[in-house]
Amino acid sequence: MNRTYIPLSQRPHTLHRLSLAPMVDKSDRDWRWIMRRITRHTLLYTEMITAPAVIRGDRKKLLGFDDSEKPLVLQLGWDEPGDLAEACRIAEDFGYDEINLNCGCPSDKVQQHDFGACLMARPSHVAELVESMASATSLPITVKNRIGIRSRKNGLSLETYEHLHQFVGTVAEAGCRKFTIHARIAILEGLSPRENRDVPPLRPEDVYRLKADFPELFIEINGGYRTRSDIDAALVQADAVMLGRLALDDPWILSLADRLWFAETSPAPTRREVLEASIPYMIRRAEQGASRGLLIQPLMNLFAGQKGAKAWKRAMTELHGAGSEGFTGALWAAVDLLDDELLDRRSE
Repeated sequence: MNRTYIPLSQRPHTLHRLSLAPMVDKSDRDWRWIMRRITRHTLLYTEMITAPAVIRGDRKKLLGFDDSEKPLVLQLGWDEPGDLAEACRIAEDFGYDEINLNCGCPSDKVQQHDFGACLMARPSHVAELVESMASATSLPITVKNRIGIRSRKNGLSLETYEHLHQFVGTVAEAGCRKFTIHARIAILEGLSPRENRDVPPLRPEDVYRLKADFPELFIEINGGYRTRSDIDAALVQADAVMLGRLALDDPWILSLADRLWFAETSPAPTRREVLEASIPYMIRRAEQGASRGLLIQPLMNLFAGQKGAKAWKRAMTELHGAGSEGFTGALWAAVDLLDDELLDRRSE
């Protein structure tokens, strides 16, 4: 592909007001395909993929996606400029809309290779990584980071607003114009990645202050948004909101996303419409060898808070043990458990 270099600061970014977070073992291509049946405009992310995996792994399996998943961002993780640049060259040919550098994951495995949240201790190095990535692709390069990090083992405490301001300012000088910020610090030992999503407390005021200090940057906030009113309030002070666990726990709240935050005038989908599109897709993907357990995850909480939700979840759970021949019938039988009014109701 012929790539004409454009300064990173001049590249158009995917400036969507709402996005769904990159989530390990969750936001794979099948999850994204089904989410796209619920919301057409919300920006989607891949799981984090390391640059060496892209370079040496099964590229079609790792990077392939259905065009209907777009707009779509590839999230990369690593700390070596050359590897990240090569991964960007490879990824651009797959048709992604943006490439995001992970500077927020606190997992032990990531720490062993000194990337993810560890990179927040080296803002100048992150700037170098961004520049190297930008030199290899015409796509916009963006960054997802925490508001700070702490490591007792290394005697590291970069937790103040001033540290966050320095990090973003340094990386922005390399041309990055879009930052997605998880509004809590990452603790680099003693907590699991799951615990690092809940403690210490969120500090959204730091992200809002950052937007005020860098009005020219696109600042997206991530962390703890659970309701429509919370999202609306955040959008007054930040450019966008990234959702994570809400999309897992109550995905149907996204059925109104297009109308609420993207000025879509078409009617919101019904759950029946989503299922009638998703079930044939799931059957086809299962026949291709995709894990049936992973395929049902996006639909597990489709009826959260509604009458019949327990029966639905039980039926979905039982699908784990269904044989290949029984999988199709069990899926449609689960739909038959639900009330027609619920299946055909549109969110308002």
